[in-house]
Amino acid sequence: MGLPLALTFADSGLRTLIYDIDRGVVEKISRGQMPFSEEGAQEMLQRVLKRGTLEAEATPQHLEDCKFIVLIVGTPVDEHLNPQFTAIHKALDLCCEHLRDGQILILRSTVFPGISRLIQAYVKDKGLDIAVAFCPERVAQGYSLREFRELPQIVSAFDAQTLSAVRELFARFTPEFVEMTPMEAELCKLMTNAWRYIQFAAVNQFYMIATEHGLDFGRILHGCRHHYPRMAAMPGPGLAAGPCLVKDTMQLAAFSHNKFVLGHSAMLINEGLPAHLVDLAKRRTDLRGKTAGILGMAFKAESDDPRDSLSFKLRKLLTLECRRVLCSDPYVRDPSFVPMEKVLGEAEVIFIGVPHKVYRTLVIGQDKLVDVWDCIPHQNGQA
Repeated sequence: MGLPLALTFADSGLRTLIYDIDRGVVEKISRGQMPFSEEGAQEMLQRVLKRGTLEAEATPQHLEDCKFIVLIVGTPVDEHLNPQFTAIHKALDLCCEHLRDGQILILRSTVFPGISRLIQAYVKDKGLDIAVAFCPERVAQGYSLREFRELPQIVSAFDAQTLSAVRELFARFTPEFVEMTPMEAELCKLMTNAWRYIQFAAVNQFYMIATEHGLDFGRILHGCRHHYPRMAAMPGPGLAAGPCLVKDTMQLAAFSHNKFVLGHSAMLINEGLPAHLVDLAKRRTDLRGKTAGILGMAFKAESDDPRDSLSFKLRKLLTLECRRVLCSDPYVRDPSFVPMEKVLGEAEVIFIGVPHKVYRTLVIGQDKLVDVWDCIPHQNGQA
């Protein structure tokens, strides 16, 4: 999320400096090449580079020239699903000698509740008079440039002067603001992602119940939604993945001293869906000796981001059951992947890992297809 925000600042006329430790990414940005897919970003990158409002560096020495420092480093979870608090500290330590009094440090990524106050104390202990604000991003990956200008921006700080300054900064492109205390804002972001994760878990549980009894969940879902406004927002089933939803749900669980029962249940359901899909395939045919194919390895449709994609968990499970597993994705680069045509031609059972648009016109027999997304049209023409 850092680069799209930097592009938006630069496109609004602000001189913007990107500092990243990945020198290869910095060089790519400086050449005017987006390192990942984002709607409208390639054109904007070239535009702001030409204007001279954006620079990218792999060293932090020019950070002292900046009034605002926006830190895009979140709070990951460890192998025990507990939050780790060291990433932000390490990032600050790398550039601490280039920071100065009077700057405003804006924490942008999702953090564990209380981290903003912890970081405020941390920079003070370093002898720096730097104000800390927490202004979480809430945009959808792939559409952030548009949503930065459409969605309300949550702003929080520990004093009114800092709050006013960050409002003025984001007001260059943000239409509306929601003011909170830092811990309120931290919880708001976590609860937003946990809510979506729980919604996906609910419908995935419904899908499991229906398909365990051999029923067509697509028809059931249509009945739930059709001209019935109280169910109109019900999502469809699918592999709920990506670098935020499960991580933030587990952070909220840790904050609640592991009393967030809904969050833990959602994790068990969503993380268990790949195994359920394999079981569905095993009911139809003996997978031993078979070639399985997975179409779509990104964590969501029309994305080139494979982080925490459950398609990889599906691949691991299929490796234990099948003779071989072929994977394909039109956006994700991986030397182990094969062209879509090879999957279609050689796989005896095909799983839709992600519902990329390119798959929606394919003709695949329902007897060899496992499609939790209901992405492939049925033979009778009904989607």
